Amino acid sequence: MGLTGTALAIDAGNSKTDVALVAADGRVLGTARGGGFQPPVVGVGRAVDALAPLVHSALARAGHTGPVDHLSAFLANADLPVEEAGLTAETAGRGWARTVSVRNDTFALLRAGLPDDGERVGVAVVCGAGINCAGTGRAGATARFPALGRLSGDWGGGAFLADEALWCAARAEDGRGAPTGLATVLPAHFGLTTMAELTEALHLRSLPGHRRHELTPLLFTVAESGDPVARAIVARQAEEIALLATVALERLGLLGETAPVVLGGGVLAARHPLLHDRITRLLAERAPKAVPQVVTAPPVLGAALDTLDRAGAEAGAYARLRGAWG
Repeated sequence: MGLTGTALAIDAGNSKTDVALVAADGRVLGTARGGGFQPPVVGVGRAVDALAPLVHSALARAGHTGPVDHLSAFLANADLPVEEAGLTAETAGRGWARTVSVRNDTFALLRAGLPDDGERVGVAVVCGAGINCAGTGRAGATARFPALGRLSGDWGGGAFLADEALWCAARAEDGRGAPTGLATVLPAHFGLTTMAELTEALHLRSLPGHRRHELTPLLFTVAESGDPVARAIVARQAEEIALLATVALERLGLLGETAPVVLGGGVLAARHPLLHDRITRLLAERAPKAVPQVVTAPPVLGAALDTLDRAGAEAGAYARLRGAWG
């Protein structure tokens, strides 16, 4: 049975995917969660295939099968316009909705942090497993970056920070680099005594590679103890985040105006004092009218808000929807 006045909101990141069925009055009718969305690894078709059970589950919770009026999908790895176009065509072909829009998932964070009334302009920087920045300005203007890692000039994100910590720790232990507490803290976390042992364990995969993400919080702990090497890495990450935001604001003509800078993703949501305070100081120097704010709501909220925008929803719908995610 088709739905009237309903839409599907999808936020698909590298590690998890959230789907929500949303009514035009702001009610959340059904939700589902699944694994990561990785078209570069499995291909576009198979990646979209993986969304199907989540879409059907969210619809089933409301007692419906679809199609819905609109589907707003904010997807990781939709980094280039050509990738967005391919994903839009693939998703539209599934018949889940009468109309489909696809954007990079950084725009979901941005929408979650923007006001629900008035002009929605501002910039978002996400620093989770990776790092990205996107912004919207007046008259439909956008600012974005390819976010393809070092290939496109990126620096940072949780996975990058973990590797940087490993690099510095390994060099400290064998004498090629400056001394740092990372050289003892990192292997000790895994019950090992030396960086040589940790390097071997990661290389031979006796320690699963996915456990590298556990190193990023350790980097911040060591930095907070005063370790110069760890503090330098954190300072560089703050510099990069402030730089992304400032460049995006400048591109949009917002550098001299009051505008939100939405910060999100696991690294930023943790509000590590060394990182957060330095970002705030740098923005105050370079973009004095920017208003930084950390958003910890799930990014699928931004996708759901986008469906209300497209439906021309009333103010009460936005309040009801935001209330559903606390």
